[in-house]
Amino acid sequence: MNRSFLALIALAALITMSPVTGWAHCDGIDGPVVGAARQALESGNLNQALIWVRPANESAVRRAFERSMAVRKLGPEAKELADTYFFETLVRIHRAGEGAPYTGLKPAGRDLGPAIPAADQALRDGKVAPVLKLLTEAAESGARQHFEGARSRSQYDPNDVAAGRRYVEAYVSYVHYVEGVYRATQAETHGHPQEHRHAE
Repeated sequence: MNRSFLALIALAALITMSPVTGWAHCDGIDGPVVGAARQALESGNLNQALIWVRPANESAVRRAFERSMAVRKLGPEAKELADTYFFETLVRIHRAGEGAPYTGLKPAGRDLGPAIPAADQALRDGKVAPVLKLLTEAAESGARQHFEGARSRSQYDPNDVAAGRRYVEAYVSYVHYVEGVYRATQAETHGHPQEHRHAE
């Protein structure tokens, strides 16, 4: 099977099967949204942060930015409080734009699994090959596990209802996996897919 196609399947599977983890780093203190907030505060250029929110929410972000810029001049402690206020505001508004609740800033260094760090590193390096390899391997592993789970239970005694139910359970899991991956490949490629926005 074409390896690029397998990579697409893996990406869709990650979106379909793991919506929480998929977008979770946006609320991290070391995530891209807070990174943009830091740059905006240090440079005085709010545009670096505005890209993370919808146009309708710009005014709220501008107000928070102006307040933070004024307060952070009052001293080190005030600066820390003002910065945190702006970080939290930007992340909260960003997540609201995705239809996700804000549950607070998450600590740096969280285990995000292999996909998100690999995706970010690929952008920094300008090389997508490691991401394709990771996704291809994930697609192959996930498809095989679901397939083998269903196949291994498909030969059962028709009079053994319990065994039949175990097969049905594995069959449903397998078919839903395949269907979910296919549906995800048909979803929008820009932004977060409509069906799988944050659940966290």
